[in-house]
Amino acid sequence: MHAALSPRQPVLVSACLLGLCTRFDGRHCRRDDVVAACRRLAAVPVCPEQLGGLATPRPPAEIEHGSGEDVLAGSARVVNDRGECVTSHFLHGAQAVAEVARLLDIRRAILKEGSPSCGVARIKRADRDVRGEGVTAALLRRMGVNVDGVE
Repeated sequence: MHAALSPRQPVLVSACLLGLCTRFDGRHCRRDDVVAACRRLAAVPVCPEQLGGLATPRPPAEIEHGSGEDVLAGSARVVNDRGECVTSHFLHGAQAVAEVARLLDIRRAILKEGSPSCGVARIKRADRDVRGEGVTAALLRRMGVNVDGVE
């Protein structure tokens, strides 16, 4: 978390970072420093993949040939490890999170790095880290939301 956060301003937070079992594998990746920071904030937990209609647990997915910005532009897609295209779920989830951000005038988000939805500087492709951002991170950034990635 790079910038100081105001306790009055709501902040989007990847739900898995707060200890909610929303990850694709049904687990969480709780970060105690994020939980502690959120105790002082108006934190709004979100899981774009669940908001997009995907179950938990669910098959892992990745962005093929690009990043979240490419998915938003229609030039890349999100595919799970069964070969199923789940792009529409990722787009719907990103749009739902964007609507929450718009309704609450959210200017900052703390998102899980490496995720095809929430990755800020890197995402996974073929079990490797690659530079790029997830679909939700890209949409929030387009909206002017300051997005921080957390491992």
